[in-house]
Amino acid sequence: MQPELRHLRAFLAVADHGSAYQAGAALFRAQSAVSRSIRKLEAELGVELFERRARGMLLTEYGRALLVRARRMHAEIQRARMDLAAFVDKGASVRNAAIFGMLTHERRVRAFVALTEQHHMPSVAESLGITQPAVSIAVRQLEDSIGVPLFERTARGMMPTPAGVALALRLKRALAEIRHAVADIASLQGITQGTVTVGALPLGRTRLLPESIAGVVAKYPGLRVATMEGSFETLAATLRAGDLDFILGALRPVEYASDLHGEPLAEDALGIVCRRGHPWTKRKRIPAADLAVARWVLPRVHTPNRMLFERALIARGLPSPNVVVETSDLAVLRGVLLNSDLLTAISPRQLSYELASGVVTLLPIPLLETRRVIGITRRTDSLASPGATILMEEIARRSAVILAPMPEKKTAKA
Repeated sequence: MQPELRHLRAFLAVADHGSAYQAGAALFRAQSAVSRSIRKLEAELGVELFERRARGMLLTEYGRALLVRARRMHAEIQRARMDLAAFVDKGASVRNAAIFGMLTHERRVRAFVALTEQHHMPSVAESLGITQPAVSIAVRQLEDSIGVPLFERTARGMMPTPAGVALALRLKRALAEIRHAVADIASLQGITQGTVTVGALPLGRTRLLPESIAGVVAKYPGLRVATMEGSFETLAATLRAGDLDFILGALRPVEYASDLHGEPLAEDALGIVCRRGHPWTKRKRIPAADLAVARWVLPRVHTPNRMLFERALIARGLPSPNVVVETSDLAVLRGVLLNSDLLTAISPRQLSYELASGVVTLLPIPLLETRRVIGITRRTDSLASPGATILMEEIARRSAVILAPMPEKKTAKA
């Protein structure tokens, strides 16, 4: 269930003016129309948003929670108008389109956003349960009202123009605020519900994220969790669009992006791992020069792990590793490692189960140059949903144990 934009517009006006009559005057709508919007919104949410008194309408606890999200949603829509100003003809201005006044039907907004992602009208129509002409009309009316082309037809389908991309980013954030508003109100009723979507980088996938998710869904059966895997750059773009609640994995430097904020949990470093019984496991000392002649299974070029390891070799005056197998798939890497004498450079936490069972061995070669920080990355201006807050707190609690420094072994100089 998603409240309609026009009902939220009426809600904001009543919250600002304190009565349906004054809100109607500000919106150039009849008082009865404003009152109907508020009643419809309260029926959809299942709570009373206002206390009706002779001197006006006062926000309830639920109304105050909705107001926070509604204002954030409204701000995103207004920023969309400012963003689109860069795409209109010189000397012109962005039209006063219905979307900026929150008068567009919510389904039309969803159709536009879905088309920017799927590029195919029949697919969008099927996913939203509407007809293809309805999608076409929604997009055409949006373009006509704004006065800026939002799509272009290509061999790959309906591709968003730069203006379409900018508008979709803001509208997706606005829709996310509405979605979180429903969860916020449920939380005030003692119900934790909604979906938390997490961007999962390799360092958190093995134990920390799975165990945290399992712990949370056991306590809160109404909560749903979805994960998305990919490079940090891909996940960061999805986070900015409001489709992710946070990213778990290696943090990026502060200068990476001012709109993202990292919350550290623990430090991590690469280690050199081989199968049980590998010839090197019997050696007391492994000279640095031997790393140059070893054969490796490593992630693909330009991935963070690969670059960290290559920098560590350069710091020792060694050439690039002799990579026999390139893979970023942990299952493939594990299989190659167990069935060959190849070595790999990886965070020991990614192979924690294999190390604990003894099927692989961490060689005593420190790679202190590869240290990095594991943590949670969020949008700087985001306001977490109740479910996301609970999951992040669970991750932080479990990280103290799961990400505790691994027992040190006697190390050989390399």
